Parts: sequence; structure tokens; C-alpha cells
Amino acid sequence: MNPNRPNPLPGVPLIESPFFSDLFNPLEMDPVLYGYARQLNENGYAVIDFPDAEFDAVADRIKVSLNDRYNWDDWHHRGYGLRIQDAWKFDEDVRRIAVSEAILEMLRCFYGRRAWPFQTLNFPVGTQQHYHTDSVHFSSMPERFMCGVWVALEDVGLDQGPLIYYPGSHKWPVYTNEHIGHRHSDLFNTNQGVYEEMWRRMVEASGIEPIRLEIKKGQALI
Repeated sequence: MNPNRPNPLPGVPLIESPFFSDLFNPLEMDPVLYGYARQLNENGYAVIDFPDAEFDAVADRIKVSLNDRYNWDDWHHRGYGLRIQDAWKFDEDVRRIAVSEAILEMLRCFYGRRAWPFQTLNFPVGTQQHYHTDSVHFSSMPERFMCGVWVALEDVGLDQGPLIYYPGSHKWPVYTNEHIGHRHSDLFNTNQGVYEEMWRRMVEASGIEPIRLEIKKGQALI
């Protein structure tokens, strides 16, 4: 960023700023890092190699350590919802990935603010969730500073229930209850289902085609 031209929108992530070209100079940045920033700006995501030389061993230990903690009986009955939240609290390898200094520094560069992890989720299989924006589950003030880093502990192809992403949808407004005419009350348990028709219509209206994330073990999606 040109020090003589201060950022007029500090409450917007640098990678989403309309002043992106002022904030990220390819002549002054590592070309790989600049490439990631450009992908985040244009598409809303970037696939990176996770910066840990021992990643394969770490991933294998996590899979073994967590396997018996999943409620497999419930999953076989319902077929979805299999996850462990905040395994970093008891598994040092999960914590190692979550607090990667290299990743946090990368996010600081992209967002213009200090980054810190606040939650981990581990999945042994695809979630089968409807596509969604995490902003309806947790967000930030100002908005858009919540970032997810999805790390592949094994190769994921089209047959493994890959993530689905709509490139460019990060440029859509953040819509909440008042925008869709939904009123929450203690008598009604709100879930993301109240947004799904709106999301379907947004995809239809935009014409954006989905990307199914084929990713190798040791790569990560920001």
C-alpha cells in the first residue's frame, strides 16, 4: 500500500476493498501471496499449500485420534451432521493447525487486521449441508472479517462429498433476518433453512456456476 495514500475504508477487509489495486502492489509483494490475494478478491477463495513440513504425519495422527470420538451410530441412522467442534481443546495436532503462525500472518496481510482462531470443526465425511454463507451462523462487527480456512486431511475428489462454492458470491450483500422478513422468537427455533430459498434464488439470478472443490491432502481453502 502506498503510505502517502491512507486506506479510506479500514472497516472493510483489504481483499474486498474497492481500493484493492492501491492496497496490494504486485511489485512489492511475494508473487505467490499476491496471487492468493487476487484470487480472494476476484473469486472469494484461494487454494493454498498448508505451510507445515510435517503436515502428512499431523493429519494422519488427527484422523486416528478423533475417529472413535465421532457418533458413527447416529450418523448411520440420520446420514448427516457428523462433526467434532473445538477439538483443539484436547488434541494438540488440531491446535497446531489452528494456530499456524504462517496462516495467521497471511490472513493479517489479506484482511488488514490481526487474525486469531476462534473455533475448529472436524469432519470425517461430507456434511451434506445446503450451500450457505457462514455469516448467518457467526459474523463480525464490522461485517466480513470472519474467515474460514478449510484444511484437507486427505485427498478429496468428486466422490468424497467435496465442498461446493459459488465463485464471486462473496460480493453479494450480507442478508439477515430483517432482509428476508423473518422474525425470530423464543417459540421458533431458527436455523439456516429459512434462508435456503433466498440462496437458491440468488444463485439462479446470478447465473454463477458452482465449483466442486477437488483438493489434495495438505492443501487448504481460504
